[in-house]
Amino acid sequence: MKKEASRQSDSLIFEGMTSISAVINGKNRKLEKVIADEEKLYSKKKQIDYLTHRASEMGFEMVFTSNEEIEKLTTGNSHGGIIAICSEREIPPLEELSPKADGFYVMIDGIEDPYNFGYALRTIYAAGADAVVLTPRNWMSAAGVVCRSSAGASELLPIYVSESDAACSFFKNHGIKVICAGIRNSVSAFDADLKKPLFLVVGGEKRGISAKVLSLADTVVRLDYGREFNGSLSAASAASVLSYEILRQNR
Repeated sequence: MKKEASRQSDSLIFEGMTSISAVINGKNRKLEKVIADEEKLYSKKKQIDYLTHRASEMGFEMVFTSNEEIEKLTTGNSHGGIIAICSEREIPPLEELSPKADGFYVMIDGIEDPYNFGYALRTIYAAGADAVVLTPRNWMSAAGVVCRSSAGASELLPIYVSESDAACSFFKNHGIKVICAGIRNSVSAFDADLKKPLFLVVGGEKRGISAKVLSLADTVVRLDYGREFNGSLSAASAASVLSYEILRQNR
């Protein structure tokens, strides 16, 4: 219960080799210390040898301790006895982005859980998005949880910060069409023109997308269902389906 309660807390502890490798390869934050279970020196020899080598190159500390001490620091159960403590990540303002002529950019606003946020980033990254835009209030403070649930994608994706309406104006000023997920005055995502370049905006389940942002959209798209269904998909699921429809149309 304690680990479940702490899942939404701020955390710069990255758990498991997938997350740690993403930090190393993403180069968006400093890796300060790697802590490994002293009982796994042989079973995890390949990973530990790799990290020890990178420690001498990158200047982070390698520490060996008991599994009990590692459990006190972690929120998940799949760390495999290796965790890392990292620095904060500097997220630049959107104005520092130079949009690509065939770019695909995504904004997800209002997801209420860092795990769902991470799941969305995983699919968005796999679908080929060039960057993600976040509002100033986002889940990157719980970076370790987000990284684990995104299978490292959160550390590999370029991320920028902006208010939603300002982001829409930014991309429109660069000649990039804005696509918003919504219902009113919408067309099916499967019929809409989703050829790049485009900026996709997906709102959370509770607040959705503001009227101001919707007014800036070139197209509002909806996801049609295969049966009568009065509910709605989660923001993470909607972002995933739309990202793959964009991938399909741009193959």
